[in-house]
Formats: sequence, structure tokens, C-alpha cells
Amino acid sequence: MAFPKRMFPKKYAELAARARAPFGIAAAGLFLWLAEPTGASLAVGGPVALCGLGIRAWAAGHLRKNRRLAVSGPYAYVRNPLYLGTLAAGMGFAAAGARPALGAALIAFFLALHLPVIEEEEAHLYKILEGYGEYARRVPRVVPALRARYRSETPFSAALYRRNREYEAALGFAAGMLALAWKAFGRFL
Repeated sequence: MAFPKRMFPKKYAELAARARAPFGIAAAGLFLWLAEPTGASLAVGGPVALCGLGIRAWAAGHLRKNRRLAVSGPYAYVRNPLYLGTLAAGMGFAAAGARPALGAALIAFFLALHLPVIEEEEAHLYKILEGYGEYARRVPRVVPALRARYRSETPFSAALYRRNREYEAALGFAAGMLALAWKAFGRFL
């Protein structure tokens, strides 16, 4: 089965895939510099970011990259829960940093760099995973369905979580929140 019509040119998607990590690191540094966190903003944004991290962790414990079609856990609701979790975590960090413009920049970053990569990854999965076309027709790309579109008894796997190195996102979350807390309260310590 052929991949549906692309929204983004393939060359742009490939460029976005190469640019998103270095651009993301630079954007994180700029965010930390511009952030103006307060106790209240940390109390609002921290839990949102933590929920995003939780979505990523849940997804990583169900994902066997390029080996088997994931339809369990969050993959029963949304095709790209890792990206959804990243977006939620980013929005939480933007709220924690108390700068609405940073949230708008994050959404622009997501649309410009992550959506083309999602499309490119899905084109790859159409080629290598049997049943991906049917899965893509049933399960939404980024906005989750309200009810599971697949039934699966496959449990969360801590071994997959580790193999997918999702603990790196948890370490990044902790470092980011500590930096924001230091910026908010460090002068009083």
C-alpha cells in the first residue's frame, strides 16, 4: 500500500530531521535564559510537563522500533504518543517559564520541525510494518482518540522503556525543572 499524499516535501522533512536536535538544544538554552519562572508558574507548568513525560514513558514501554506495529498502551489512541508527550512537556515548560511567547514559539517549532519528521517516519513505517496502513486509517496522528481504536493485552515493559532510552527524557526533565527552580528561588538559597 502506498503512503498517502505528503504535506511536506521529502527534502524538507529530511532537513527538519537533521535540524531538530541541534535547534532543540539551542532553543532550550534560549528558553532557560529568557524564562522568568515563579513559584506559581512552576506549580502550574511542572505537572503539565510531568504529564508529557509520563505519556512519553508509557509510549516507550510499548514501542519495539521498526520491529513490530505498536497498537497497545497509548498507541491504541494516537499514532505518535512520543511526539504528543514532547509537545505536552514543552507546553508545561513554557508555562513553568512564565513566558507565553515561548509557548507560541514551541508550537511553531513543533509544526515546522516535528510534523515533517512525523510524516517521514510514517512513510517509512508504511513500507516496513505490515498493517500500518490500516492502523493509520483507524488511529489519529497527533490528537488522541477518546477511546482506544485497538484492543491489546500487551503490558507496559520496563525493559523496553530502558532499551528505548526514555530515561534520558526523564533526566532532561529533572535538569530543566531544577534550572527553572534555581532561577525562581536560587537567589533566596
